[in-house]
Amino acid sequence: MTRPMLSLGIAVALGFLLTPRVTGQELERVAAPDGALVYIIAPSSGEPVASPVKVQFGLSGMGVAPAGVEVANTGHHHLLIDTGLPPLDAAIPNDAKHRHFGGGQTETTLELAPGRHTLQLLVADHRHVAHDPPVASEVVTITVR
Repeated sequence: MTRPMLSLGIAVALGFLLTPRVTGQELERVAAPDGALVYIIAPSSGEPVASPVKVQFGLSGMGVAPAGVEVANTGHHHLLIDTGLPPLDAAIPNDAKHRHFGGGQTETTLELAPGRHTLQLLVADHRHVAHDPPVASEVVTITVR
């Protein structure tokens, strides 16, 4: 008797559910590919913008794979809003300041209050743990009108 294969969507959902969520739990970090670079395509640092803000992610030197799907030299995006890098040896928190894009998304739209905000991307492995060394973008500072 053959067993049906899980669809990618079910595998991603299971991977998300089984992914460690506890911060402070030290986890082994996966090596980042040499030359991997993540960056924010838009908006540009210093740019005045209106909310909602469209944020586009760029990545070179590695691929994008959904959370829960372990593929060499890949990861998925996390957008850090008005915060610094989280502890790098634990799963990235999932809250308003740490947005997860575990489906492999490469852009988002954010509702941000008027004022100054910082944005930074951090790529993590299938378990939401930063690579070693971390693949993190420069911090982009924007002003929402």
